[in-house]
Amino acid sequence: MAFFKRLCESRRNAAAAAASISFLLLLLVVVCISMRTRHGGTFFFGSGAGAREQGSCEAELQALEGRAARCRYLRSSSHPPCAPTGYVDYLALFYCACGDEEGLWWSPWLGGAAIALWLLLLFYLLGDTASEYFCASLEGLSAALRLPPAVAGVTLLSLGNGAPDVLSSVVAFASDGGEAGDVGLSGALGGALFVSTVVAGVVAIVAARRGGALIERRGFVRDVCFLLVALCYLLAVLVAGTVTVWAAACFLSLYAGYVLLVSTSHCCSAAADDGGSTNTMKPSDDLAAPLLLPVAVSSKQPPRTFASGLLAAVHAPIYLPRRLTIPDIAGHRWSRPSAVASALLSPLLLAVVTSPTSPTVLLAGTLTGTLLAIGAAATTDAAAPPHGRYARLMWLSGGFLMSILWSYLLARELVALLVSTGIIVGVPASVLGVTVLAWGNSLGDLVADVAMATQDGTTGAQTAVAGCYAGPAFNTVVGLGLSMALAAGARYPEPYKIPVDASTYMTVAFLVAGLTWALVVLPARGMRLDATLGAGLLAVYLCFIAVRVADAVGVLSLDSLLPRQ
Repeated sequence: MAFFKRLCESRRNAAAAAASISFLLLLLVVVCISMRTRHGGTFFFGSGAGAREQGSCEAELQALEGRAARCRYLRSSSHPPCAPTGYVDYLALFYCACGDEEGLWWSPWLGGAAIALWLLLLFYLLGDTASEYFCASLEGLSAALRLPPAVAGVTLLSLGNGAPDVLSSVVAFASDGGEAGDVGLSGALGGALFVSTVVAGVVAIVAARRGGALIERRGFVRDVCFLLVALCYLLAVLVAGTVTVWAAACFLSLYAGYVLLVSTSHCCSAAADDGGSTNTMKPSDDLAAPLLLPVAVSSKQPPRTFASGLLAAVHAPIYLPRRLTIPDIAGHRWSRPSAVASALLSPLLLAVVTSPTSPTVLLAGTLTGTLLAIGAAATTDAAAPPHGRYARLMWLSGGFLMSILWSYLLARELVALLVSTGIIVGVPASVLGVTVLAWGNSLGDLVADVAMATQDGTTGAQTAVAGCYAGPAFNTVVGLGLSMALAAGARYPEPYKIPVDASTYMTVAFLVAGLTWALVVLPARGMRLDATLGAGLLAVYLCFIAVRVADAVGVLSLDSLLPRQ
């Protein structure tokens, strides 16, 4: 179970680094927005032959001249929403609050910078919530439930790593309008492509420079083949154009079969390794101890400076709301006042999110929180978190549920912002999904997996490579399967129409190409990671980006390759 803890810790350390890298990518969004609004036209991405026809609201908005006219259009109630509903109306904020009627040339830059910084912050919060709270809860649940490492890896660990991707897909498909669905579909497939090519390629190159590392053949072939089977099923759904609840449920069931296969393989492998020896470990002995052990803290605390105090003050607004509403019993973060506050406020937050206008639900949330806070104050110790198995299960389950709620809220806002950004810039939502959303959700995997391959030698490289294929498999099957099931269920008995275009098929094709390259080259190289494997995977992704840009600028038209309906 040590790999579980190391990978979770790597993801926590990767959150800040990934946010820094993401900022460089998001600067492109600022430039795009500023260039488009300064020149009063559609940026070149939107003028390509590959750009899809926008909905009536988007088309009418883009047809208007001047920011003031667009502001008046958005404030009128005679048109449907132009973007998914978030807590902030980003289109109105950009065109109305940052208007340049008085000739303020820097207004577009100010609005673009604000959008880019807020997008960066949402990516950071989504990744940090998953790694700091969600992954910690799953880590503790894995120990409390005494799950075998192989089963924990393909269930709880995959869920912890893939929470941002899965929830982004669910939110996008649940939103009204095809543009949001494009973001969910392209984001999931783009993330799978990025992780299985760029992340896997960088891991292979890093491992090669350290002498190479041997990868276990059976697990690698199993993971890659399962992802290929899942893509074949998904391709059939895309060709059909619609999906029913039953078809989506069958897609989800593929992952249940995968978990069963991994469990059976693990049991058979363990039995073969034991070889009938009497000196065997009793089941679950390696999982008996809690994983969330207190971290040793030096008695000499660093002196508090003005800079550290200023940083803490800036960080407090994005830290305290989650700290006070997500139950957390990690030993190195245990705080009894915070635990009592989370018991009080988490039911109230849940009530506000689910039924903000219902006095009955709000009153029930308040009473429930009060009772839970009284119980937490009476049963917890100020010096250490709860140690009893059932008490830990209750706290960990609460942390798990509230982490999901926070991740859902952040993912919902992120999708709304991305779609609004696409409308402002004139870029199809699918382009932002396959690039910005995929990069933002996958950069944490890049930093964490490379760190694992660098620091832990062969074991770390094995874990990193497994994550490069098991993670995309989980995000594709569970993320898209759950999204399609919920979307189809909301329209039952009518099927859900999949928002698909030629670029989606292209993404699947390059994803299959990357998987095929790894499946052929790695066994041919004796299952040793080397630069040939890594360079080939990176070349696949660079070709994908080149084709995507060529389609965006009009040099190539992918839509012309599809038969006309």
